[in-house]
Amino acid sequence: MNVIPDERLPEVLLIEPRVFGDARGFFFESFNARAFEAATGVGLPFVQDNHSRSARGVLRGLHYQIRRPQGKLVRVVRGRVFDVAVDLRRSSPRFGRWTGVELSEDTHRQLYIPPGFGHGFIVLSDSADFLYKTTDYYAPEHERCLLWNDPTVGIDWPLAGITPVLSEKDRRGLALAQCELFD
Repeated sequence: MNVIPDERLPEVLLIEPRVFGDARGFFFESFNARAFEAATGVGLPFVQDNHSRSARGVLRGLHYQIRRPQGKLVRVVRGRVFDVAVDLRRSSPRFGRWTGVELSEDTHRQLYIPPGFGHGFIVLSDSADFLYKTTDYYAPEHERCLLWNDPTVGIDWPLAGITPVLSEKDRRGLALAQCELFD
């Protein structure tokens, strides 16, 4: 696997797996704990796998857990999304900065978002199946939501021809200045 630290947020890692393909299709190892830790230096255990399916324009996020923070290893197995991470650690020199990358079924690329970051995505294809592993269990009492379009953060979502479809929870997201944050 090839691991590429993000230029804007180097703790966020783009993972390019080694894909073996021929006329029959393809094969790749989507996760191996030993190989992942050796390549990334991240030794946190993944304890939960999640799968969401969303239609074009669905925007999920920007989610994080203030206690029991989750690292996430995310990938798209069908469709295409624009995936975003935001540094929510006040002590970080990159606090409040964001990065985004397109993930798709064609590239098989994955993104590792460490604990202390907000995460979200918007679906660019007709639909998308999104898989992610987390380093801690879902704890709804600790879940928080940064407003997806907070001008302070200034995420450049690729919205050409797309009207974001949001859950009620995501519509009620808070501006960065109002959010409960990490130290």
